[in-house]
Amino acid sequence: MRQATFFIPHGGGPCFFMDPSDPDRPHSDPIWHAMQAHLANLIAALPERPKAILLVSGHWEESRFTVHTGERPGLLFDYYGFPPHSYTLRWDAPGAPALARRAAGLLEQAGFPAGTEEDRGWDHGVFIPMKVALPQADIPLAQLSLRHDLDPEAHIAAGRALAPLRDEGVLIVGSGMSFHNLRVRGFQATAPSKLWDDALNAAVTEPDPAIRAGRVAAWADLPHARFAHPREEHLLPLMVALGAGGEDAAVRDHASTVLGWTVSGYRFG
Repeated sequence: MRQATFFIPHGGGPCFFMDPSDPDRPHSDPIWHAMQAHLANLIAALPERPKAILLVSGHWEESRFTVHTGERPGLLFDYYGFPPHSYTLRWDAPGAPALARRAAGLLEQAGFPAGTEEDRGWDHGVFIPMKVALPQADIPLAQLSLRHDLDPEAHIAAGRALAPLRDEGVLIVGSGMSFHNLRVRGFQATAPSKLWDDALNAAVTEPDPAIRAGRVAAWADLPHARFAHPREEHLLPLMVALGAGGEDAAVRDHASTVLGWTVSGYRFG
């Protein structure tokens, strides 16, 4: 069965695991509960359990698309200023080196130079949402980097190149945030983030896949685009998920408000 593709919000730092008395269970501030519930249902809502996951996070960039080929990746605690217990979290899923090499091969066939590495740990764009979505850590996962130039059309095309994986039982996940401006919170973010989100949602859920890709690639022309993303690394995983989604219908399957931001998630297929 063909797997779906997702663009998921991964929250802020270890936001779902802030209770030091029980760090392995998600006990977040109530503002994160809707997002947490969405992630917790991500795998269960699929008609068939994935054989493996390919995840692209907004927290890893390289000069060329790069896949992690490690068999037992560690964790990269790339957040700062959080409680000490949040730097001892565990998520011990196996890597998926064969999937990583298959993904690199598909990218190469599509004309994208692709690299491999096996030493970098999984960043919090991987292990924080996946610790909620897959607490048993029992599905192999391979991580894919963004390309440092953050070219939206290239990332959409890379997603298209990776689409055959969906027919091989692989769930493709883009992990980022639809709104990511850490300098603004509360009332000053509320109105512009909603206007941005409405425009982004209209572009992502455009029924015609060719028009959809063009509108999303031109994201910087949408209202309040640079307010929402002063730098767009947290939006680019959406491009990969959209490209992999191909002609499948796109739906917004998550919407919540955190820190005054309107935040959305999307499913393709």
